[in-house]
Amino acid sequence: MSKEIFLQKESLITSKTDLKGLIVYANDDFLKYANYTMKEVLYQPHNIVRHQDMPKTVFKFLWDYMKEGKEIFAYVKNRTKNNDYYWVFANVTPSLDTRNNIIGYYSVRRMPNRKALETIEELYNNLLRAEKQSIHKGVEMLKDFCKSMGKSYNELIFSLQESK
Repeated sequence: MSKEIFLQKESLITSKTDLKGLIVYANDDFLKYANYTMKEVLYQPHNIVRHQDMPKTVFKFLWDYMKEGKEIFAYVKNRTKNNDYYWVFANVTPSLDTRNNIIGYYSVRRMPNRKALETIEELYNNLLRAEKQSIHKGVEMLKDFCKSMGKSYNELIFSLQESK
């Protein structure tokens, strides 16, 4: 049975990927929480740590934002090498060259607001159910949820992190 690993308040998980999502850098916190060595993750797809409870919809939003050169925030449930899990509040930003071409992606993850995870877990469970019909259903559900909260996706996620 898997167990939850909790990030420490001062933890700062960082990684960089190339345009295809292959890991080109991971810091010590990444390796510690994911329970991998650098050799095991280097040039591997970043989804090596993706937990099966994560809706594809969230990653569609993530990639759509980043391909437009925009940063994005997300709550992500990650899987460790030994199948435990940990939640993060992620900020993913495109890395640009001197001509503003996207050359990769940089992600910083912090301890999530535990109160926000109640909302996120319910939302993600609903998205997973919607995705059984289609990814389009999941996307529409997430857009509708944001609209019902009166916020854009990033505004919603960031406001949940800041809520008391």
